Amino acid sequence: MSFALRGLLSHRAIAAAAVGAAIAGACAARTLAPSAARLRVWAFTVPWDARSSALAREHAAQLDAVVSGWIQLDSLTGAPFAEFRDTLRDTLARARTSGMRVMGIVTNAVAGRFHPEGVRGLGADPVALARAAGEVARRLTSGGYRGVVIDLEGFAAADRDVATAVVRAIADSARRRGVSPIAVAVPAVDTTVFRGHDLVPSADYLVVMLYDQHWTTSAPGPLAAPDWVRGATKLWVGAVGADHVVAALPLYGYRWPTTGPAAALSYANAQRDAAAAGVQLQRDTASSTLRAMSPGAWDLWISDAGLIERLIREVKAEGVNTIALWRLGQEDPGVWSVLSRSR
Repeated sequence: MSFALRGLLSHRAIAAAAVGAAIAGACAARTLAPSAARLRVWAFTVPWDARSSALAREHAAQLDAVVSGWIQLDSLTGAPFAEFRDTLRDTLARARTSGMRVMGIVTNAVAGRFHPEGVRGLGADPVALARAAGEVARRLTSGGYRGVVIDLEGFAAADRDVATAVVRAIADSARRRGVSPIAVAVPAVDTTVFRGHDLVPSADYLVVMLYDQHWTTSAPGPLAAPDWVRGATKLWVGAVGADHVVAALPLYGYRWPTTGPAAALSYANAQRDAAAAGVQLQRDTASSTLRAMSPGAWDLWISDAGLIERLIREVKAEGVNTIALWRLGQEDPGVWSVLSRSR
């Protein structure tokens, strides 16, 4: 999903304040009752964290889809390549329960950040774009992936047409090769580059990245407050319909020092840091998010099972019945009990 690779990965900074009024209005207008349909759960793994893959194996029966096959686009040429070997795929394919999918992900994140330059180059060269889209589709089908998430980020508003054209080309090529479902990752509240009607029906789903309400270079705060998540979900449901929305929820957090950018951290990291500082993780009542502060040193906010349970209720209230977890290996272990109860 929106990934600052090699760390615990965070979203591209989004100026959520610019759309605060729209979200507030969306929340006020909410009328839907919670959906009674069965919750579907997708989960992302990363190939550089062995715990991520181990948890996918352990909890395969609780997952409808695992996104494990990473295909990257070269930062300069946009040509597809695979830096990481997917050692999880064959294990999950053998162990999967009926209906569970092993999916790939196509991203322009290379060496720790997103690179729009290669995607822009593809958009300017129809021959190169067709070649790259065909190669992505070939890698997906030869890898046995039964679906794909396309996650291209780092663009400016002026890139809208180019970015949309590249996404559509990859999606259409994959669909011609029988890859399904096709999903596109989109920011929670930023529609300057990707708009719902530009992506569906080339894509079956939009994976709305419902996190980084506060980000590494913002002031400290919750990553996904329930009212913010509800409002963002409503905006995308209004654009494409609830059946085309996958709500991506965070399993990680951030620790902000007194100066400088925040560091991403897992639930276990947060517990460790709080214990080392002699402080407790306490729930912020306004955002349902765990928080701890070490005066003069840092301020951390972390997702946990209680927050995920609340966020599931919020997105289901907007008619969305599929969630995606970013990412396994970072979570509060109690999340698995929440998923069992929610399904």
